Amino acid sequence: MSLILSTKKFLDETGNMARFVGRFFSAGIRPRYENKELLNQCFIIGYQSFPLVGLTSFIMGLVLTMQLRPSLVDYGVESQLPVMVGLAIVREIGPVITALIFAGKIGSSIGAELGSMKVTEQIDAMEVSGIKPFKYLVATRVLAATLMLPILTILGDAVALFGAYLGVNIKSVTSFSLFFLQVFKSLSYSDVLPAIFKTFFFGFAVGLVGCYKGFNSNKGTQGVGISANSAVVLSSVLIFIIDLLAVQLTEVLGLN
Repeated sequence: MSLILSTKKFLDETGNMARFVGRFFSAGIRPRYENKELLNQCFIIGYQSFPLVGLTSFIMGLVLTMQLRPSLVDYGVESQLPVMVGLAIVREIGPVITALIFAGKIGSSIGAELGSMKVTEQIDAMEVSGIKPFKYLVATRVLAATLMLPILTILGDAVALFGAYLGVNIKSVTSFSLFFLQVFKSLSYSDVLPAIFKTFFFGFAVGLVGCYKGFNSNKGTQGVGISANSAVVLSSVLIFIIDLLAVQLTEVLGLN
């Protein structure tokens, strides 16, 4: 019986989210466009997230280099450390870690913000006053998350590579130009473009799930916390699923 109820709840949630996605696309293409609010959300979602993303990326690049060095030394290929770190960061670790940090910060923030507006009936007041809350609140945040995450990923990769450069120089001496020459020489468009392209879907998933959970929040202030928490969890799961599909697709297309 519990399995049947769980399945029914899962199917209901999937159907509601599918309708939410359809509503987003139908509302997003219709004028009038909330350009000012979109720019404001790009600033909040993108610019204000960079310090956390940058710090995480720097530590990630530094730690990854320090962890890989002993193994490469054992096999006598320490000179390949910049190449391996560069490929790992740009192709997989950078986009996924940045997306997870983004989901934790932005997904919870959007879910809590819209959830509090829902339970305090601010969204209902916007509808009564003639403002379209879905376009103003949801469409702008989803678009901003979709556009900003790829930019944050590129910046995070750059910071992570700098951290890797410092990690290489802890126990050896490598010039800045030589390190990045080795990194960029090993990279190709088939490494960079798919990694950046999939972050658009990561950002879309984070923004959409955060808005969906917040927009459908209930049970008072307790529901706000539930919305924020479930937004992070579901966004993180979707990031891994999208990443798995992206890896399979690139292999089918012969981009790996």
